[in-house]
Amino acid sequence: MRRYAVIVSSILLIAIAAVAQAADPWLVFPGGEGPGAGKHVVLISGDEEYRSEEALPQLARILAKHHGFKCTVLFAIDPKSGYVAPNISDNIPGLAALDKADLMIIATRFRNLTDNQMEHIVKYVESGRPIIGMRTATHAFKLTSPTYDQYGYNSEEWDGGFGRQVLGETWVSHHGKHGTQSTRGLVVPGMASHPILRGLKDGDIWGPTDVYGVRLPLPGDSQPLVLGQILTGMKPTDPALDGEKNSPMMPVAWIKSFQGASGEKSRVFTTTMGSSTDLVSEGVRRLLVNACYWGVGLEEKIPPHSKVDIVGVYEPHPFKFNGAVKNQLPEYFAR
Repeated sequence: MRRYAVIVSSILLIAIAAVAQAADPWLVFPGGEGPGAGKHVVLISGDEEYRSEEALPQLARILAKHHGFKCTVLFAIDPKSGYVAPNISDNIPGLAALDKADLMIIATRFRNLTDNQMEHIVKYVESGRPIIGMRTATHAFKLTSPTYDQYGYNSEEWDGGFGRQVLGETWVSHHGKHGTQSTRGLVVPGMASHPILRGLKDGDIWGPTDVYGVRLPLPGDSQPLVLGQILTGMKPTDPALDGEKNSPMMPVAWIKSFQGASGEKSRVFTTTMGSSTDLVSEGVRRLLVNACYWGVGLEEKIPPHSKVDIVGVYEPHPFKFNGAVKNQLPEYFAR
């Protein structure tokens, strides 16, 4: 009888564990076959406007299915309902996954995370492991706690906070007109042979988001890879805007290093593109996938034309504030 009770108890524990795992407020895409097998990528969403909660699950599916990376996608979560809620700025559960991650991809905006959650991000950044920042990651944090004040957009300790010090620039301006002038990517002269640009040429990269302004030159050892040509409209075939806005053009993708407390130098890739609608562009997807390979030191494995086909259903919503799909658990974004 006792043995029966132990067996029943064991079954119940397994069932409870399975339910708890299913209820985790994040997504995990197990890696398949490919050069990325054995590497774990943690993708952190959390912005109110550019639908990172849609873009990052799609990027994760591409990395997992086509390239073998295990991917964990984290979300801003309403702690009361458990729903994905980009307007909740102080809660991104699951950041402990960074402790053993091989690559962090971050696409947050003005997050005011608790010290306990920020601690995982800070430890990762200081460890010397690679970092990819997308779009609003240039202004990823706006913290009220003094503990990690230097990471905040409004930091007095670090000029430009995490954005400028780690990624290479913080929020400066909309250089193109927001919502009416899209972006065509042009390869920086002399950089076409860089592995992140493998399989890409002028015009392959396009997105409906506008070009962000940056301060030139970018700091430290930053090296621009892609320039953002402002177009007159919202189609990839629209002509370039005449005048000083495109002279000089702002970089929209660059690489740099960051040396943290560990003494190790991180490989850092930043793009001010990366809304969910930007990922409709095959060139944007290829740029990001290639950057992941480069970040983890697999640049020699980047194919001549990396596979970036959409996986599953991908119907991104237009970028705008309060435009997120409401009342959905993370599993909704795994379709």
